[in-house]
Amino acid sequence: MSITAPAGPESVFTYGAPALKFGPGASDEIGYDLAQHGAHRVLVITDAGVAATGAPHRIAERMTAFGIEAHVFDGVHVEPTDVSLRQAADHALASGPWDAFVAVGGGSSIDTAKAVNLLSTNPGELMDYINAPVGRALAPVNPLRPLVAVPTTTGTGAESTTICVLDVLELKVKTGISHPRLRPTFAVIDPDLTFTQPAGVTAASGMDILCHALESYTARPYDTYPHKRPEERVPYCGANPISDAWSERALRLLAQSFRTAVRDGDNPRTRSDMALAATFAGLGFGNAGVHIPHANAYPIAGRVKDFHPAGYPAHEPMVPHGMAVSLTAPEAFRFTFAAQPERHLRAAELLAPGMERPADPAEYLPTAIERLMRDIGMPNGIGGVGYDEGDIPALVEGAMKQQRLLSTAPRTVTEDDVAGILGRSLTLW
Repeated sequence: MSITAPAGPESVFTYGAPALKFGPGASDEIGYDLAQHGAHRVLVITDAGVAATGAPHRIAERMTAFGIEAHVFDGVHVEPTDVSLRQAADHALASGPWDAFVAVGGGSSIDTAKAVNLLSTNPGELMDYINAPVGRALAPVNPLRPLVAVPTTTGTGAESTTICVLDVLELKVKTGISHPRLRPTFAVIDPDLTFTQPAGVTAASGMDILCHALESYTARPYDTYPHKRPEERVPYCGANPISDAWSERALRLLAQSFRTAVRDGDNPRTRSDMALAATFAGLGFGNAGVHIPHANAYPIAGRVKDFHPAGYPAHEPMVPHGMAVSLTAPEAFRFTFAAQPERHLRAAELLAPGMERPADPAEYLPTAIERLMRDIGMPNGIGGVGYDEGDIPALVEGAMKQQRLLSTAPRTVTEDDVAGILGRSLTLW
């Protein structure tokens, strides 16, 4: 069922973004930028894999020229959990106080830094701030410290957003914390740092870029919501003209460079294009929002069985976030097509400009996505990462907990709808 406009529709949309610095060598200037904010003691937050490249320590060392004492914490867990976030926050509290934080890595490092910043500046426990109904969804009462986000992967958009994503281990659910104060102060995008990204990570995180762009572009339009009071406004306000522009630019870059970036990780132009696409998509979805594929991805990742993706740490099973998002995307966009046919067709034209339009227009975007997934080595649906028909009820339950995301879909989404999308996504081709 399509969303109908309320009697008193919204007339205002909001837009927020961090200060941005983009280009090769941009990460060399972080010390200067933080010195302008009066920082003297800075914690660099990263994971062991990124730390092994030397980039976090180089960034820390270059801060000393600006009178900054920087320390590196490399205990980030890839795909953060409530346990790993508490451990990182405990380390920061025990070794602090800190004037600022610098996150170097993928979305896991950036999201961990957001949680560390929140918990080291505000009272309470992690569950106080996690989104309802899993947590209490409290708002921070104190300002946070400056946070510089330095992505070394191209995809999550975490450097632009107000969201921290995590797995709550006991509940086997992936959820998040969402508040405008979590948005990084600076986003420093240095394409040179992405050359160490394995092909499997480029592919999975690139699918995250794609779904950010597509979901925000097809999100429920901002003016179909009821009018809000100022205090009711949230970062995800629905599709709007500014987020649309960023999403379109991201799709053009993906069409141009995604496949090549996976095949040839040493190509400077495609690495730069993917970094720019990730930035554009983050600036788009960080304001418009995402919907069904991301809601489904949380339980797909959170209930992982024994899947070990190429390019990621091999010591534990994992469905990387971007991969999890992609696995139900074709069926999700088949479902949402009727609500906004022209948007879905335009997105397909941008993503696959040379592809012949199918006889059924509803197949245009799903077919373009599936062809891309096959070309870059994504699994063939949720069955490809170990799920079967018997898992669908639990996956539906997890997805339906993501009402903050599902409410952004251009159609009303029921449990039966999600079950159908997941069932048809067991095998995609």
